[in-house]
Amino acid sequence: MNRAPASELPGVTLSEDGAVRYLHLGTEWIQGTMRIDQPFDIELEYVQRMMAWLLFVDLDTVPRRRALQLGLGAGALTKFCFKKLRMDTTAVDINPQVIAACRTWFKLPPDSARLKVMLGDAAEVAAHAPFHGAFDAVQVDLYDHEAAAPVLDSADFYADCRRLLTDDGAMTVNLFGRQASYERSLGHIRQAFGDAAVWAFRPTCEGNTVVLALRTPQAPDRRHLLKQAEAVQARWGLPARKWLKVFKPLQG
Repeated sequence: MNRAPASELPGVTLSEDGAVRYLHLGTEWIQGTMRIDQPFDIELEYVQRMMAWLLFVDLDTVPRRRALQLGLGAGALTKFCFKKLRMDTTAVDINPQVIAACRTWFKLPPDSARLKVMLGDAAEVAAHAPFHGAFDAVQVDLYDHEAAAPVLDSADFYADCRRLLTDDGAMTVNLFGRQASYERSLGHIRQAFGDAAVWAFRPTCEGNTVVLALRTPQAPDRRHLLKQAEAVQARWGLPARKWLKVFKPLQG
């Protein structure tokens, strides 16, 4: 896979505030976090919401499913899927410094039979035909050091992400930036997946909006979603009941 020259990639820096460690790409923008005494939990609210695909699957099947993260950040999603959900987990990042920092400072485990961290271009991974239909959860969080808009954000890219999914799979995407950027991104996701397949959270206080797109549209009623949310919260400690107050389909 083609990779950007190392000279074009931002350097990685760290900071700490009490019990929390932060990953930065050479600016004040936070690219990921870890609670030092709970390294396999998810600290940030929007990152927790990236797990909302759990509301749409049989939870007993989760350990037999496969997850893909496009954009590693501080490894929170990768670690959670691998350690807590016991999933076969693959992560991709274009910056070797990010991978090294995650391994050194953010407790990312070494590669194994169930965990693979790849140095590569997310667009090329999404377009890679052998990966199509291979993943049940694709989690997309692709920002550079300026954090102004997603680095990959075209309808064609999201269509490739859709091809990565199994029939009952889902993509979650972190959208952060100006309102115009969000509306453009959402339009591209709707174009790739169809309006009936797309759900969205309200923005967090920090301005992150997580959008979920299903490979095959579902329309579960609120009673079913509440049952799922209660089970997710009981099993893995994610605040899933709270999600339902700020999460809804675009249609309906």
